[in-house]
Amino acid sequence: MTTPPVCNYEGSDYQQSFWEQGGREYEDRAEAIALKRLLPTPAMGGARESGKLMLELGAGAGRNTPRYDGFERIVLLDYSTTQLAQAQQKLGRSDKYIYVAADIYRLPFLDRLFDSATMIRTLHHMADAPKALSQVRNILQPGGVFILEFANKLNLKSILRYLIGKQPWNPFTLEPVEFVKLNFDFHPRAIRTWLGELGFSIEKTLTVSHFRLGILKRLIPAKLLAALDGLFQPTGALWQVTPSVFVRAKVKGDVQKIELPMNVIGLFKCPICGSGDLKDKQAHLLCPKCGARWSVNDGIYDFREKMK
Repeated sequence: MTTPPVCNYEGSDYQQSFWEQGGREYEDRAEAIALKRLLPTPAMGGARESGKLMLELGAGAGRNTPRYDGFERIVLLDYSTTQLAQAQQKLGRSDKYIYVAADIYRLPFLDRLFDSATMIRTLHHMADAPKALSQVRNILQPGGVFILEFANKLNLKSILRYLIGKQPWNPFTLEPVEFVKLNFDFHPRAIRTWLGELGFSIEKTLTVSHFRLGILKRLIPAKLLAALDGLFQPTGALWQVTPSVFVRAKVKGDVQKIELPMNVIGLFKCPICGSGDLKDKQAHLLCPKCGARWSVNDGIYDFREKMK
């Protein structure tokens, strides 16, 4: 099956080199504030995020996963088994966490399965963003919540650079811009259009990383800078000119109570033929309908390529 190209972090020390040693404490703290504002809470106003089954798309090494602790079960999905192994080492093995290596363009889950999903710092690697978003729409229940972060083409820095002739691409046009191979910025209006066409309604928009400048991060403690960022995040309802934008969207339709499968295997479908009747063979999952076998290695379900 042909799918768009995938950005693969296999073998990467991204968590350590980019987040832990890359001077991004401010960004991490600011994103934590945004997520806390956007995650669903029990009974419309409870103090803690809540849900049955969360899908974390582009989970990486599990940087954000502890922030979803109010969910009963969390599926961490990434294309890189290296990243998932790091997440597993951090979070451990338990019934709460399910580790899945898969292509976002071919999600190996039954339709209408999840009540929530997040995609943070992941869409910017999507060469076909509408196709990736359509996959997310398929696996969410009616009334399901989707929290999406995207890299904003219309950020203030790109606008200024374009106006003074330092940048060739136009930040005001709707098409994505690939500034580095498989790294894309998106126009906020394009994101809203794609989500609307897929049957999402946008409930809230936050702008994040208002102060992503090296000099500010050197002069002002990350905790204070993130707190200031939190004060400005609600302005996303009016305009979006920051490098990062978060939205909370909901699948249109009434919330339905859907019984989840008793075992993990019942969550999956074959990404080749779509059959939901996979058989557990310990070291792999077997699809009786098309004969595809999918590896299970050290607690990671691998749906990237079928076994030979």
